[in-house]
Amino acid sequence: MRARKVPAATLADLVDAEWVDRTRRPYVRDGTAWVPVREGHPADADLPDRETYQGRGYHLIGDIAVLHGTAPSDEELAEIVRNCRPRGVVWVKGYLGEMRIPDAEVLYGTAGEIRHREQGYTFILDPTRVMFAQGNRTEKARIAALVRPGERVADMFAGIGYFSIPAAAAGATVHAMEINPIAFEYLKRNSMANHVADRVTAEVGDSRDLLSGVYDRVLMGHFDAPSMLGAALAHVRTGSVLHVHSIGDASAAIREQAADAGFAAEITSRQVKKYGPHAWHMVQDVTIS
Repeated sequence: MRARKVPAATLADLVDAEWVDRTRRPYVRDGTAWVPVREGHPADADLPDRETYQGRGYHLIGDIAVLHGTAPSDEELAEIVRNCRPRGVVWVKGYLGEMRIPDAEVLYGTAGEIRHREQGYTFILDPTRVMFAQGNRTEKARIAALVRPGERVADMFAGIGYFSIPAAAAGATVHAMEINPIAFEYLKRNSMANHVADRVTAEVGDSRDLLSGVYDRVLMGHFDAPSMLGAALAHVRTGSVLHVHSIGDASAAIREQAADAGFAAEITSRQVKKYGPHAWHMVQDVTIS
């Protein structure tokens, strides 16, 4: 790997540098970062590629490794640290209540606020305080590709902006609603950091009480979305599209609620990722007619 040697503390300042190869991860050790360099730009060294990691799964969010599921063994934790040299390792045991507050424990190093770069966007967050759905990267990119300039989009569970910001960048006007005050503050900051604050109207509170007018597209990125569909159906028209997340296929319940609201619904179900034994995180694309 061709790399430049920089102080680790300056990594956040380099996220938009032209010479950085964003297809590869920096290597950080003892306060020094070796940052991958794109072809055609000078490098300080040519480092040997590391062996493919085959240990416990984790997500690297900024410079913090985040893992879910059961507690890691000491050996698994050590292997994660050797592989990615994070500032800290955080075990998220689950998410609590309707505000989806992480039940988190720092297992190694330190945690705190980070700047995470994903698919061309910057997300500021503290993974011990707010949820970050990194496992939904493909779904986030898919939604951004579906959005058309000029659409009016409702994001009923906006979090820190992982769907709202790509939608706004695609040219939509986004009504982003978030019930967690901490996530809401990050949502506003991330809208500004990604230069889409003029296209994102952010409100804090229960989205069922905040929806207004008629939307071209409604994003419902919450596993309890089917139970809240009635509120969304009061703000759509023929041709509107809703993206309803759930655990398991919820097509029958969605079709029934749409009929109760006086609509027909064309539904396409997709698997996002495995959620547990015999259970899938699903999203239903619902076109109203």
